[in-house]
Amino acid sequence: MKSTPEKTGSSFSQQIGEQENQKLNAQHETKQGVWYGLGMFGMIGWSITVPVLLGTALGVWLDNHYPESFSWTITLLFSGLFLGCLTAWTWVSTEEKTMHQNKEKSDE
Repeated sequence: MKSTPEKTGSSFSQQIGEQENQKLNAQHETKQGVWYGLGMFGMIGWSITVPVLLGTALGVWLDNHYPESFSWTITLLFSGLFLGCLTAWTWVSTEEKTMHQNKEKSDE
C-alpha cells in the first residue's frame, strides 16, 4: 500500500526513507527466519523431551525402590509430558506475542 504526500503530510524523502526501512526489516526477518525457525523447533523438542526423560528415569528408580500398586514410571512419564508441553506452549505464546509487537512497531 503506497501512501501519498497529501495523506500523510510527509515529504517525498521521508516516504522513501520509510519504504527503505520496511525493505530492510523484511530482509532481516527473511535471513533470521530459517535459523530462527530451526532453533524454535529444537527448543520445543527439547522442552518436551527433557521432562519426559527425567520423569521416566525417576519413575523407574521409584518403581525399583518403592513399589506401589500403580506404576511410578507411567505416572511420571505423563507428568513430564504435561510439564514439557506446558513449557513449550508458554514459550511459543511468548515468542508469538513478541513477533506481533515487533511487526506492529515496524508498521508504524
